[in-house]
Amino acid sequence: MQSTVDPDVLRQWIGRSETLEDTLHLGPANLMEMTMDRAPSLSHGDTLPPLWHWLYFLRSAPLHALGRDGHPAKGGFLPPVALPRRMWAGGRFGFDGNLQIGAQVTKKSTIKDVALKTGRTGALCFVTVRHEVGHTGSAPGFWEEHDIVYREDPTPDAPLPKSTPVGDDWHHCETLTPSEVLLFRYSALTFNGHRIHYDRDYARKVEGHGGLVVHGPLIATLLIDMAQRLKQGASPKAFEFRAASPLFDTAPFTLNARDLGDHVELAAATTDGRLAMRAKATF
Repeated sequence: MQSTVDPDVLRQWIGRSETLEDTLHLGPANLMEMTMDRAPSLSHGDTLPPLWHWLYFLRSAPLHALGRDGHPAKGGFLPPVALPRRMWAGGRFGFDGNLQIGAQVTKKSTIKDVALKTGRTGALCFVTVRHEVGHTGSAPGFWEEHDIVYREDPTPDAPLPKSTPVGDDWHHCETLTPSEVLLFRYSALTFNGHRIHYDRDYARKVEGHGGLVVHGPLIATLLIDMAQRLKQGASPKAFEFRAASPLFDTAPFTLNARDLGDHVELAAATTDGRLAMRAKATF
């Protein structure tokens, strides 16, 4: 399938779906605990922490079928968008139940929307995918709407991204120093071949980033984990996040929270106060 930015062609992907099955093996969950710098403590039958489903239902393609960025070439389940850069823009989640480690699980994914827009740096294409995940044979335990944005390569005269201040009225703040090893581990656990997370030359010279990019899903996972710790381990009813600007392995960043009773407002930011991601966990 030839790549295109023809909206009539791309919108033909709306409604396409696929169903995958997997087992929530204990090993990846324990490896994720250690990636978060904790001793492994989860066991079979325990509840899988929220957003850790990204360690499962892994998909890829033979090396010859990968695009220049390390992702499988587009045009299968995802539409063949003729824009080279791919990023997570955000997501929304509704939790109706828990997933148990060791259980057989099913994920049904459906293309919900495809929208072409024009931004300050050129053409953009937003693809929204809805996932419903649950124990096999049972009702879904949660749903996820995943926003993907495709964009053009940067040009030398491209305007600098707008910097949004994160503010300083947070109740809780933690500082995390990312490393190449952290990014490698998360890429390995999620079988994410996107080169912006491990190939520094590619990240800087091709996609125009300031260093290796910290995964959007990893930042979201750290934020919801922070919210749960503030709520003494309570399970969230809903979660949403929106990426504002990338974080890199070249500098520490902060995780910030404001506990407002029935929900926790969250943000990730650079140490000089530039917003990278905003999120909200509802309990």
